[in-house]
Amino acid sequence: MNTSEIILDKVAPIFNKQGYVGTSLTDITKATGLTKGAIYCNFSNKEDLALKAFQLNVNLAITPLFKLVASKEGSLNKLRTITEYQRSYYDLVKDRGGCPMLRAGVDTKFINPLLFKAAQNLSQKFTVGLTNIIKDGIANDEIKQNTDPDKYAKIILSLIEGSSLLTFTHNDPTYINDAMDFIDQTIIESISK
Repeated sequence: MNTSEIILDKVAPIFNKQGYVGTSLTDITKATGLTKGAIYCNFSNKEDLALKAFQLNVNLAITPLFKLVASKEGSLNKLRTITEYQRSYYDLVKDRGGCPMLRAGVDTKFINPLLFKAAQNLSQKFTVGLTNIIKDGIANDEIKQNTDPDKYAKIILSLIEGSSLLTFTHNDPTYINDAMDFIDQTIIESISK
């Protein structure tokens, strides 16, 4: 591991736990054992470090889901793969401060436009992916023709992110589990042919 990777490995969870605003340079130097100069030899500024930390958090928490879904066949199977992944999501990210997309999206909207845009782009990628899964399901005769792919993609993502927020707020994974059951038993069942 090079110095940049070591720094990111140590500070990515701190940014995600304390927030991108709430993480000070002192927090960063304390966690890494490096000086301010050593940090800024590897990153141009705190915003650059925060963006790369966000990307690392995404690579650890969300990218595996995208890869898993891409390896599956059939739209209904892909949707169920997403809900199954989400059921274990809390355990995956609880020690790293929660969902990086949710955390960065809320934490940075008015103070770090670059990081907010990265979170927004990730959310849009997730929505487009869900929309395409549903469109493919319609085209392959798995999902009812009258299903609105954009509407259902937004509802599914809202249930995923909303249940993540509540799970972390209350330290109670039943919020995620119940929302995933609702997606499986109500939404997916209602749009399946």
